[in-house]
Amino acid sequence: MASPAVVLVGADKGGVGKTTVARTLLDYLQARKLPTRAFDTESPKGTLKRFHPEITEIVDITTVADQMRVFDSLSEAQVTVIDVRAGLLTPTLRALRDIGFTDAARKGQISLTLFHILGPTISSLEEITETAEHVGGTRYHLVKNFINNTSFFEWDQATYDNYFRRLEGVAEITIPKLNEMAAEQVELSGVPFLSFVANKTSKGEPAAYSFVLRGYVRHWLSHVWAEYDRIKLSDHLGPRDVVPLRAGQSG
Repeated sequence: MASPAVVLVGADKGGVGKTTVARTLLDYLQARKLPTRAFDTESPKGTLKRFHPEITEIVDITTVADQMRVFDSLSEAQVTVIDVRAGLLTPTLRALRDIGFTDAARKGQISLTLFHILGPTISSLEEITETAEHVGGTRYHLVKNFINNTSFFEWDQATYDNYFRRLEGVAEITIPKLNEMAAEQVELSGVPFLSFVANKTSKGEPAAYSFVLRGYVRHWLSHVWAEYDRIKLSDHLGPRDVVPLRAGQSG
């Protein structure tokens, strides 16, 4: 029997594209037929829920009541994806430590995966200092999300290495930049990336999205999913019988 699987997507710094990454993860897991639910901690409004309303609930992860709502209902048959609001990553990891969740992950009773989204400045690397002491027992992934035309880690290699040597078994993931017009049209459509590629509305009806922009999203999503395949993400989230799909294919 597979262990309950939890995926945290977050950063203490804002504006680094956490929800974009969470959306690609939900599409990836859906394409691989992994039963998934999601929690949007951007209470009370929420952004993730706008794109994946059928599987997403909005919670205030800082309250004990909503922590119980999330972690007391874990299922071995489902993957739980949590989009952690800016500024709440370290507090959330601290809470997981305090309730014994991290210890359970170390013992293999729960599968805990962390996607730590980095921005292009030194302040993002400094977050590693805060999170490093809380990531024992997790599969820790540092994600370079190129949401802007900026360069990452424009400092000397010694500085870069100084932060990364503090972590054991950390994996790096690169999310390439999506064409700006394509990204804007997906935002306006309010549908998952997969639905946009498939030219479907939120109700599953035929849409009239641009063929060109759909092509840009399909190409981008295939690169994102290749990164998830490289780290064997679907394998880590539980031994289930799934058939890998390429971005743009329907189930």
